[in-house]
Amino acid sequence: MRQTHRKLIGAVVIIVFVCVYALVAMALAQGRITEAPKLVQTIAYIALGLVWVLPLLPLIKWMERKDRV
Repeated sequence: MRQTHRKLIGAVVIIVFVCVYALVAMALAQGRITEAPKLVQTIAYIALGLVWVLPLLPLIKWMERKDRV
């Protein structure tokens, strides 16, 4: 598969994943996190804001792989 095709597929998957993840993160944030102490809320919001990158790292590496000659 050519790199341009991988980038197109990867971009679509990233957009869909981020939209779904945002909905899940909002649901989690509206749950028990609102009743937690401020320090716990801060840590939870930071974690929710950053953890979405971890499952996408293999996809990004796959997208950036060079074409075979």
